[in-house]
Amino acid sequence: MNSGKHKKHPSLKDPAILLATWFGCGLARKAPGTWGSLGALPPGLLLGHYGGAGALGMAAILITAIGFWAAERYDKAAGAHDSKQIVIDEVAGQWLSLLPLFVLGNLSWVLVVAAFALFRFFDILKPWPVSFFDKKVKGAAGVMLDDIAAGCYAALCLTGVLYAGFG
Repeated sequence: MNSGKHKKHPSLKDPAILLATWFGCGLARKAPGTWGSLGALPPGLLLGHYGGAGALGMAAILITAIGFWAAERYDKAAGAHDSKQIVIDEVAGQWLSLLPLFVLGNLSWVLVVAAFALFRFFDILKPWPVSFFDKKVKGAAGVMLDDIAAGCYAALCLTGVLYAGFG
């Protein structure tokens, strides 16, 4: 459950807090998840462009692992669970949504916008199992896994679009 409220304002001097907020993107007053997703695009696209799908996939796994640690540290520092300021989960989900563009070798600005929009759609709408992870899984796992599931949904949709010849 996303309370979004926190008792303290953790310091960005702590590397875990800096990463949990994705270098401050999560501190936006309105729509921090959207800002976190937007902040994920440039490094995700650079990873995919220069390192290919393998590098982006490995980076998504690595940022997920880091996200478990950073989200836990942020929650403890803020005295809350799943604060809206934690957006490293959006980074992991957004990078997953970009994977089909590099796996299938079809990168265009239209598809990047589609990856962003589809990820945000599933992250906000929370169809099952995204909603299950959001509501039933506690701790850092709940913070991270709902966005991983939303990123997988977006990636599956984009894969279908590309295989259908629309990309």
